[in-house]
Amino acid sequence: MIRSLMFGAASAAALTISTAAFAQQGQFGSAREAKAMLDKAVAAVKADKAKALDTFNKGEDGFRDRDLYPFCSNTNDGTFVAVGANVKQLLGTDVRALKDSTGKAYGLELYAAAQKPEGEISEISYMFTRPGGDKTPVPKVTFVTRVGDLACGVGYYK
Repeated sequence: MIRSLMFGAASAAALTISTAAFAQQGQFGSAREAKAMLDKAVAAVKADKAKALDTFNKGEDGFRDRDLYPFCSNTNDGTFVAVGANVKQLLGTDVRALKDSTGKAYGLELYAAAQKPEGEISEISYMFTRPGGDKTPVPKVTFVTRVGDLACGVGYYK
């Protein structure tokens, strides 16, 4: 009897914790989750660059989580080689040409972050449309770092 009671209590506690963890994840990605995905993306690029870029563009292996996705551009010419959720719109585009809805040339900031030493993380704020949402731009913060001859980033929406 006591054993059954203990098992029931443990099961109820596990269910409560699982529900709480799911609720905390929320509808949108957080800054912490964006940084974690960037770390994972950097490791993937270092392990196998071609495979990583293909995976990012397809949004596979956990590289598409709600509104979080990695992107990468060449450090020399700024050309996007992986753009996750925006593959059709931005693949092959020069990052330096990007401006947000307020006219901010955030692409130049992304490119400047790509010129910094490998491993240094820059934060760039701008307005951008959320994947799967309406076309209204919302505030976004992107973490960008250099990985060899690439600059990779993951952003979250505020």
